[in-house]
Amino acid sequence: MPVAGMNHFTILTDDLEKTLAFYAEHLGLKAGPRPPFKFPGAWLYAEGGSDAILHVIADRPREELRKGVIDHMAFTGRDLARSVGKLKASGVAYDLRKLPAYGTWQLFFFDPNGAKVEIDFDPAETAPA
Repeated sequence: MPVAGMNHFTILTDDLEKTLAFYAEHLGLKAGPRPPFKFPGAWLYAEGGSDAILHVIADRPREELRKGVIDHMAFTGRDLARSVGKLKASGVAYDLRKLPAYGTWQLFFFDPNGAKVEIDFDPAETAPA
C-alpha cells in the first residue's frame, strides 16, 4: 500500500490560544475549517493551502503532553533571516544547521507544548547575522 504524501501531524496542548498564536507567529499557520468534534482543538492551514497540515487537540492535562515515537515535524519555509529574527524576538531557543552535501538550512526549535519543529530553507537563502 504505497502512500502519496504526508497529510498532517497532530499535537496535544493544555493551552490552545498560546499554541495557535505560536504557530501563527512562527510558521504562518492559520486556524480554518474543522469538523464539529466533541473536544476542543483546531486545524491549521498554510497560506493558500486547502488542506489542514497540523491538527491541535486541546484541553489535555500537562502530564499527557509527552513525547512519543515521532521525533519532530518538518516544514518547508521561506525567509530564513526573518524566521530566525522572530524566534529571537520571542525568546525561543533554536538550533540552525546547514545540511552537509545538500546545503539546506535546517532550523529546529520547540513549540510551547514541547513538540520539536523543523523548518527547512533553500541553500541559496542568506544566513542570519
